[in-house]
Amino acid sequence: MNYQSLALFTLTEAALSLSPGPAVMMVITCALTQGWRRSVYATLGILSGNAIYFALSASGISGVILSAPGLFVTIKYLGALYLAYLGISALTGRPSPLTISQLKRTSQSPVSIYLQALMLQLTNPKTLLMFIAILPQFVDVSQPVSYQILLLAICSIIPEWFILLGYGIAASRTRHLIAEEKYALITERVAGSLVLFAALMVVIN
Repeated sequence: MNYQSLALFTLTEAALSLSPGPAVMMVITCALTQGWRRSVYATLGILSGNAIYFALSASGISGVILSAPGLFVTIKYLGALYLAYLGISALTGRPSPLTISQLKRTSQSPVSIYLQALMLQLTNPKTLLMFIAILPQFVDVSQPVSYQILLLAICSIIPEWFILLGYGIAASRTRHLIAEEKYALITERVAGSLVLFAALMVVIN
């Protein structure tokens, strides 16, 4: 793997991190309801999920999943169903990690926020697709794979940390708006729609 490939992967990952998907929406929701400091735990949970996927990639498990089409499709659709559940919950105001009108009434512990974010990322089919379909394109099998995966993990996790942190800080500055029910509902509708769209795209692709 050369420096050009590493730079291209970093840019690809940064672009994916900037796009408003389930992970971004959870960080924003957490920042709006709990403050940007609590949203850091959501970011840590998301990045922990990524680290687990990188470790699985290094161990070769992702190749096993890819070689078993039935298993891959099952995991993908289960993840899409979970995203659909989160999206519908946000649209209908039911309790979920993306439902502002519910979350703003209670304070969540750092551990609870972390675990919810970790579960979201591990079950996010977009993340699974990235590690199974995109990541291998940047790995040179003629060189030590584990070392390359480590470099790619560093080039993925560090930029995403700052991107998600930025989303959290920016969202927390508009936190006063969710005191008004209409703004909370608008945010929920947007978050729910984006997550439902992500689930739909996973199913279509």
